[in-house]
Amino acid sequence: MESLNRMAMELVDEAIDFAEELTIDVHTLDNEAMVLDFGVELPGATEAGLLLAEIGTAGLATVQSSVDEVAGAPLTHVEMTTDHPALALLCSGKAGWELQTENFQGLGSGPARALVAEEDIYERIAFQDAFEFAVLAVEADQLPDEEVAAAVASRADVPESSVFLPTFSTASVTGSVLAASRAAELAVFRLSELGYDPLDVLSVSGSAPVAPVAHDEPTAMARTNDALAYGGQVHLVVDQPFDRFDEVVSTAGDEHGDPFVDIFESVDWAYDQLPVELFAPAQVTIDVRGGDTHVYGERDEATLAESFGL
Repeated sequence: MESLNRMAMELVDEAIDFAEELTIDVHTLDNEAMVLDFGVELPGATEAGLLLAEIGTAGLATVQSSVDEVAGAPLTHVEMTTDHPALALLCSGKAGWELQTENFQGLGSGPARALVAEEDIYERIAFQDAFEFAVLAVEADQLPDEEVAAAVASRADVPESSVFLPTFSTASVTGSVLAASRAAELAVFRLSELGYDPLDVLSVSGSAPVAPVAHDEPTAMARTNDALAYGGQVHLVVDQPFDRFDEVVSTAGDEHGDPFVDIFESVDWAYDQLPVELFAPAQVTIDVRGGDTHVYGERDEATLAESFGL
C-alpha cells in the first residue's frame, strides 16, 4: 500500500485548486503550514464535506450523497464504501488525535495519525506510514495557529511547512456531512474493540442522514450522534464468524430512546462517562464470506424526527 498521507495529499491539492468552487478558504501560516477552512469561519458545504471525508480516508473510500426519507421528510444522506476498512477507517479516518495547546483545543483525524502510529490499532495490523507531508483533519470551533501546526509537525516528524490542516466545526454544513460519513467507521471500530481482527473485515458500506446544522457545538454534537446511533445503517462483508456480532449496533435505543442532547445533559456533557456502546450505528448487516448473514438493530425515525425538528 502506498503512503496514506501521499494519497491524501492528492486530494488536498484538489481542495486547494478548487477552493472557491468548494467554498473553502486557504490560509498559509507564518511557519508555512497550511490551514484549510472547511467550515469554521465559513458555513461549510456539502461537496466540501464529501471531499473532506475522502481526504480522511486517504482516498481509500468512495463517498457520495443521496436523498432518502426520515419520518417522511426527504433528507440528504451520506454513503461511504471501502474495501480497505482497517487502513481507511481505523488507521486514517478515525478521530484519535487530541490537539491541545494553551489557546486551542480540537480533535484530529486522518492519515497524519499513521505517521505517529502510537494507538493500539497500528500494532494490531502492523502498519505505520512514512511520508514527508502530514494531513490532519481538525474538528474545532476555531482555526489552528502556528503553535498547533508546530505541535503536529513535531509529533509526526515532518517540517512545519509540510503540515496541512483542513479544519471544520461540528456546527457547520461540513461537520454534519462528515459526521454522517462515519457510520461505516463506527461499525468497524466496534468490531475491533470487541476483539474481532479488523483485517478480517473485507468490505464495508455505511449510510446515515445529514443532521440539520445546529446553532452551537454541543447541540451539533448531539444531533450528529443521533444521526448515527438512530439512523446509521451499515453492511459489512467479513471473513470469519464471531459470537459478538450483535454488539456492533448502538444500544442507545434500548437504554435511553432519547435524543443525545438529553443523554449528554444527564452526564453534564462529560462524554467519557457514557458507555462506548452508545457510539455505534443503528443497524448492521454482516455477511460472513461463505457463511451466514446476520442482521441486528433498527433505525429509530421517531427519535431522529425529534432531534432534527421534523
